[in-house]
Amino acid sequence: MAATIGFAAPWVLKKAANGFARSYVPLINSTFSPYKTLRSFPFTSALTFPASGLCHVAQAIRGDDKHAIEEVKHILEMAKRASSRREVLHTNFLTPPVLKESMLTLEKLADIRAVAQGGYPQAERCRISIGHPDVLTSDPDVVAALSVTGNFAFQPCSHGDYLGAILGTGIAREKLGDIILQEEKGAQILIVPELVDFVISSLDKVGNVSVSCTKIPLISLDYEPPRTQSFKTVEASLRVDALGSAGFKISRSKLVDSISKGEVRVNWSPVSKNNTILRTGDVVSVSGRGRLKVGEIKTTRKGKFEVELIRYL
Repeated sequence: MAATIGFAAPWVLKKAANGFARSYVPLINSTFSPYKTLRSFPFTSALTFPASGLCHVAQAIRGDDKHAIEEVKHILEMAKRASSRREVLHTNFLTPPVLKESMLTLEKLADIRAVAQGGYPQAERCRISIGHPDVLTSDPDVVAALSVTGNFAFQPCSHGDYLGAILGTGIAREKLGDIILQEEKGAQILIVPELVDFVISSLDKVGNVSVSCTKIPLISLDYEPPRTQSFKTVEASLRVDALGSAGFKISRSKLVDSISKGEVRVNWSPVSKNNTILRTGDVVSVSGRGRLKVGEIKTTRKGKFEVELIRYL
């Protein structure tokens, strides 16, 4: 269930955003935790990060998402610490863009093994464990799963309902992984192991439905590959308002209105400009309408763009 990549270097993630409202939250809301090992070796080689790698990060992640760029840089610093101290460090759950760029950048470094885990193969939000290959010899146990059950037959709850209820207990968003909806059965939640008991004792309602939480093994997760529908459209530009309106089958004015309300995201980051240019691989989501992915882009003889759009059902 882990996506494992062997690298040649090290890193450190950013502090967990906010503290908990509860008394012991500062402890469990820390950014990373060392993975204990009985082995300790001196490391004398100096590690440097090529400037080109950091420039790549700034280009690969949209320029207006400074938070994501800084997060990747912190992960690289974490790698440096893990390598020099011969220890294993773990990030919080990362968004897909940060996860992707972190792993690509870490490939350029040396003396590091990185393991990305989200609890199941299709997980979008994952944690990365990093350490020297001599120390990180197996996949760390850094993801736990909870089953949230209740009488949802007549009061179905959305992803946002579950997320809001969990965050309402005082947990920071980066401590949560994916939320797998199970319709009237409830949902399954991926979370950092140290918060399992806290959520079990604190989460008693989602929306207007009383719920109970139990810990389950990762092998018991009930998930299905996402269903998609692909189609092609020809547009004069690759702007988000053009491709978004075509993909979600709504007028451009309605999409522009959604952008102004902060309801449109590209690669999980809010966009505020209608003329934001999309490219292959970008994921566009609109509140209440779902999401789509930009596929292959071709230029027509008349200078327009034939774009494959993949709509998630």
